[in-house]
Amino acid sequence: MVARGERENATGQGRLVRPPMDPAHGVRKFKLSPHELVDAVTAAEDLFVLAHLGVPRVNPVCWTFSIDGLVERERSFTLDELKARPKKVVEAVHHCCGSPLEPNVPTRRAANVRWGGVDLAALLDELGIDPNARFLWSYGLDGGEFADKSCEWFLKDLPLERLAAGDVLLAHELNGVPLPAEHGFPVRLVVPGYYGTNSVKWLWKLHLASHRADGLFTTEFYNDELGEEDRAAGLPAQRPVWAIAPESIIVSPQSGTAVALGQPIEIHGWAWSFRSVATVEISVDGGESFTRATLEERRGWGWQRFSLIWQPSVRGEAQLCARASETSGTAQPRDGARNAMHFLAVLVR
Repeated sequence: MVARGERENATGQGRLVRPPMDPAHGVRKFKLSPHELVDAVTAAEDLFVLAHLGVPRVNPVCWTFSIDGLVERERSFTLDELKARPKKVVEAVHHCCGSPLEPNVPTRRAANVRWGGVDLAALLDELGIDPNARFLWSYGLDGGEFADKSCEWFLKDLPLERLAAGDVLLAHELNGVPLPAEHGFPVRLVVPGYYGTNSVKWLWKLHLASHRADGLFTTEFYNDELGEEDRAAGLPAQRPVWAIAPESIIVSPQSGTAVALGQPIEIHGWAWSFRSVATVEISVDGGESFTRATLEERRGWGWQRFSLIWQPSVRGEAQLCARASETSGTAQPRDGARNAMHFLAVLVR
């Protein structure tokens, strides 16, 4: 909140005052399990909530948003000014990448929603981007302690080239209504195809820079260690958690379900990735063999429905799993990664 009436200006340079935090500690609300994600568009009230540092309670009358750094014209906006601009609606998967303390543990926390807001690329074109700009730093109003470390603001960055893929928003709506407080009111950055941690809530500033931001949630947390082969090839030791890797969940049947021998049953679920998912394969024998499923086209940046009719032929427990592959050929790993394949067991009788 670049807050009019809430700035100190004793030296000619304003100091941002953080709004009250309520609660002033981490918030974790994971509402739906994979088998409950039955709708193509997830209701706002069912969307998971994850805030490492708490929830700022922002006065929209005082709030303003600024863009500075490597732009030709720095600019601030009120909420009314942003809402007066053309609104773009983008359907996109919103996916939690999991705890930065346990980066290889799958979460299955995902939803598919419709964001409404201002097209960021168009806005930056109006302001003029300096040719030296390479990264976009985004600042949220939440700050405090996480994992025995502290930060003044929640700070993230992303490569400026991501704007070329389109649909990055300054979002002020979720499924057609104003953003709820827990989801970033009054404005959040939305980066479709990137993990949710990059879609900064309670946004108050964007800064264009020639280099990455040095911060708790940029260069310390949310980075994946690369393997020896990558390092031997001269790649950096770490890779930021930006683009969503291919992932899938089985919605039906539910784990533990009893199914009838010889009776056809539909196995279906959702698949998604930064790039479109090209194929989904389903196994009913714990990953020993796979059959290609029917896959629907992607709508916007949303998830894709897959399905397969299975006629159980052997009594006993059957281990089901799904494996998504994106258009580049990259597939879900069996285990050991945040996007590991989703396994569940059903009983054939």
